[in-house]
Amino acid sequence: MGKDGLMKTFVVTGMTCANCVRHVTQAVTHVDGVESVIVDLEAGTAVVQGDPEASVVIAAIVEAGYQASA
Repeated sequence: MGKDGLMKTFVVTGMTCANCVRHVTQAVTHVDGVESVIVDLEAGTAVVQGDPEASVVIAAIVEAGYQASA
């Protein structure tokens, strides 16, 4: 856990399988400020630890082929 332990949850739509989870995880992991990410297929969420810009996380998810909102 990071020193500030900030957690942000994003709603992700369009994921249908474990491969989708992997794509979203990889995309978000590379965003500056992200310490870790847990993507939940059933809940349709990505919980991000760290302090990234929400718009950059959303853009990374969209670029990976899914829809997202904060």
